[in-house]
Amino acid sequence: MTERLLQFIWQFGHYNSGGLQTTESQALQIIHPGIYNTNQGPDFLNAKVKIGETLWVGSIEIHLNSTDWNVHQHSIDTNYNNVILHVVFNHNQDIGLPFPTLELQQRVSKVLLNRYQSLMQANYFIPCENHISHIPSITITAWKESLMAERLQQKAEYIQQLLQKNNHHWEETFWWLLAKNFGLKINSDAFEKIAQSIPINILAKHKNQLIQLEALLLGQGGLLNEQFEESYPAMLQKEYGFLQKKYGLQKVHLPLYFLRMRPANFPTVRLAQLASLVSGSQHLFSKIKEAENIAEVQLLLAVTANDYWHYHYVLDVPADFKKKSLGKGMIQNILINTVIPILYAYGYYNKTETFKNKALLWLEQIAPEHNSITKGFQLLGIQNKNAFDSQAFIQLKNQYCNHMYCLQCAIGSKILKEV
Repeated sequence: MTERLLQFIWQFGHYNSGGLQTTESQALQIIHPGIYNTNQGPDFLNAKVKIGETLWVGSIEIHLNSTDWNVHQHSIDTNYNNVILHVVFNHNQDIGLPFPTLELQQRVSKVLLNRYQSLMQANYFIPCENHISHIPSITITAWKESLMAERLQQKAEYIQQLLQKNNHHWEETFWWLLAKNFGLKINSDAFEKIAQSIPINILAKHKNQLIQLEALLLGQGGLLNEQFEESYPAMLQKEYGFLQKKYGLQKVHLPLYFLRMRPANFPTVRLAQLASLVSGSQHLFSKIKEAENIAEVQLLLAVTANDYWHYHYVLDVPADFKKKSLGKGMIQNILINTVIPILYAYGYYNKTETFKNKALLWLEQIAPEHNSITKGFQLLGIQNKNAFDSQAFIQLKNQYCNHMYCLQCAIGSKILKEV
């Protein structure tokens, strides 16, 4: 038994409520259990109970043991002055509270407790692996919608932090997020810092000069510090030296990683593609907002690096010809992790449902992601039809299943409620 489980039991009435009595043998009727409180103070607010012939309205506090009230020092906390009932699993001692206590230990199903224990001790891909196949599809569908809203809301909060850094400049924020995405997981932080080190107005001045854009990005990333034999990287180095001095740019002192990466994902290639995207577009976020369908956005992102990179993965080291176009998988990655979140965030902070709905609609039109998490759910018979599904699965696994938060999960709650 945990306190959170006892709160769950109380919230949903999973106890024998017949002939309720307080620990002092007073007749007790629960008219309303109260509203679960996630903030400071008692566990449930605005509850209604009838004790004897008297109706009480106020807060309810939940503990495993009666003595926990003193352990948690609630008597000296004014937040608990409105408590009307102390609900405990085990009434281990009469501590002289000015309001009654209700003990639930003998009123809770042993089957429920055992099932919860089995979930907490499960060593599977997800705790409810042996139960999820019996959950109605409507429950899973509704929960995925909640998970997706939660995930986009979390990303919107991060975007809000970026907006506060640049005086709520949406185009600049999009540039930062886009660069972070191009860095993929291993180089995301460094790419974000590179983007933040080059104001968007400087990029705009040089948008028609691809070589200068490459020089700025590669130089700020510390990739133009060597002695080069080839003329192209030597030219980039010269351009960067001039631009760095002109704008007083400070290099980013974060390492860029190449090891254990596919050559197509090398930071040199990704920065060159990013430069090409900046060169070929203007007010990119505005164009995305105006786009009527996702195909228009995919077309905006379908860029190819400068010709030099078709024969190189790193500077000064020739390689066999391979056109360095932004692949379908990378475009999908950018749509899911940059375009959709910022479009949703824009709608949320500007109270415009059109953009939020467009973000969710586009997410359903993107092919599903395939990774260890989505594979795990598919093996359990849960469909992964599009990016909406796969993103919901990632949120569920990382934010709930990995932490055993079954009581906060609609699927876990359903399993326990059916006891």
